[in-house]
Amino acid sequence: MRKFLATAAVAAALATPAAAADLTVGARFDPSIDPHFLYLSTNMAYAQHMFEPLVARDINSQPIPGLAESWRPVDDRTWEFKLRRGVKFHDGQEFTAEDVLFTVKRVPSIPNNPSAYVGALRSVVATEAPDPYTVIFRTDRPNPILPSQFTIMSIVSHKAAAGATPADFASGKAAIGTGPYRFVHYTRGDRLELERFDGHRGPKPAWDKVTFRFMSNPAARVAALLAGDVDMIDFVPTADLPRLKSDARTNLATRASDRVIYLVPNVGADTVPGLTTKAGEPLDRNPLKDVRVRRALSLAINRPALVERVMEGFAAPSGQLVPEGFFGYDPGIPVPAFDLARARQLLAEAGWADGFGMTVACTTDRYVNDAAICQALAQMWARAGLAMKVETYPSNVFFTKVRKGQSELPMMLLGWGSSSTGDSSGALTGLLHSIDAARGYGAYNFGAYASKEVDQRIEEATTTMDAKARLALMQGAMRAAVEDGAIIALHTQMTAVATRKGIAYAPRADEWTMAMQATPAAK
Repeated sequence: MRKFLATAAVAAALATPAAAADLTVGARFDPSIDPHFLYLSTNMAYAQHMFEPLVARDINSQPIPGLAESWRPVDDRTWEFKLRRGVKFHDGQEFTAEDVLFTVKRVPSIPNNPSAYVGALRSVVATEAPDPYTVIFRTDRPNPILPSQFTIMSIVSHKAAAGATPADFASGKAAIGTGPYRFVHYTRGDRLELERFDGHRGPKPAWDKVTFRFMSNPAARVAALLAGDVDMIDFVPTADLPRLKSDARTNLATRASDRVIYLVPNVGADTVPGLTTKAGEPLDRNPLKDVRVRRALSLAINRPALVERVMEGFAAPSGQLVPEGFFGYDPGIPVPAFDLARARQLLAEAGWADGFGMTVACTTDRYVNDAAICQALAQMWARAGLAMKVETYPSNVFFTKVRKGQSELPMMLLGWGSSSTGDSSGALTGLLHSIDAARGYGAYNFGAYASKEVDQRIEEATTTMDAKARLALMQGAMRAAVEDGAIIALHTQMTAVATRKGIAYAPRADEWTMAMQATPAAK
């Protein structure tokens, strides 16, 4: 009897419309609030509620006007952006070019930033404002995708954010933007509360108040939705997809995402903690610096089995960093075939016939089934003769350990979304080019990979203004990096969001969880 009553109560809770027009989201990630601290797509998604970029993007990751109403190349190294007039910050201050100039200076200057948003400013050498509603960007080389780069850079108030630290944003003191929602309250590890900003220039959001409740545990998010404690959950675990799809009390929205899950071998140092003999003694050399070892590790991965067994079919095997459908994707780059015999042969040719010890590190709360992926990889590599260990960390810990050029982790599981540029140029310049902070290259090159040949290909590909020629060059640059084992691509993941009945949600290619994409469902 008690069980029946509890079930009935859950059904009633899910069937009853939310009081007023409030939305509660069970979210996987805790945000940074500061839109320029810790480059993660989830942080960008939270930021889009409170702040806005010069160039926005739609649910298919196509660039659309944001705080800039138009832009044009004046010449190969000069872009002109015309700003919207009459835009107000949440404190009533008017948005002008001065806020853009301030933001451009702030982005690279935040101290101890584990992963800065400097990719937004790649190639920019000067920024000018001839009047309050015009901004001129000058670049050190032709940059055909500069407007797309700006989709990751939220504009902050030069008055509210002057001298502000990430803590000032978390307290709400500096969290003043022009977005459709305004900051109300944030408690780390618990929730973020927002309210609709009626002074926003755009369409009026459906919800008066939005509360993000942080639930890193996937089962807890599903349970909260089924209990009626939240209206929507993101990053639905693959194991629960069939259940939620068939449940009359819930809606499930899915689509292919822009994110490729990949491995980064640490090739920067001659010795790396976590690379050992099979007996556990430290190695005096780094096996991963040998391309034959990197290729062997890739061949030892059974990608179809990984997708089928770990991802439960909710992914597609990949051999490159850009998903199909994005500019720069190369259909000629194959998904590496599983070939354990060839993997063992390459290890022997590289002098590691008896194998070695290696630790693979990953997050527990960042990508779909991330920890399970690492466990499966460890089992596959063990069959190739390696003595494997798996280290897992919460995201906030993991990303402090993978600083570019300074990582002490030998093999890292990461994900890259191509929506930040709309093509493969972000992966090419940020992940695969050698680290060159002065020119904005290698901002996310955590394995310290470096190749003069690959660098040259990337620079030519990303500075060619003609689209047809640029496509061929980008494909060639990606192919060269993949063949050199700079990264080991695994699969493209999908995105899934579940809501209670009465709410419709339009999932995005960039996986951003956005309250603005949720609407009361038509009856």
